[in-house]
Amino acid sequence: MILDSNSKKPDIEYPCDWHYKIIGTDVDEMIIAIEQTVEGMEYKISSSNVSSKGKYFSLNLKVFVTSEAIRDIIFEKLNTSEYIKMVL
Repeated sequence: MILDSNSKKPDIEYPCDWHYKIIGTDVDEMIIAIEQTVEGMEYKISSSNVSSKGKYFSLNLKVFVTSEAIRDIIFEKLNTSEYIKMVL
């Protein structure tokens, strides 16, 4: 759950575009996991960073979500991939 600085849930109006930062170890496998997770939805994947030793990669995902439940499901599904280490 997202909380603001006052420990209150922020007001988010749905539907809306939601942005995730996805960090992992294999860009191709990360993209496959993302595409499977958001299949049938409006989304855009863009590259972000590579770690200094080239071991970790980050991607940006912008996806059109219709509810908090959908947003949370996407977050949880992305976290199940062995190639994705963190979702922000």
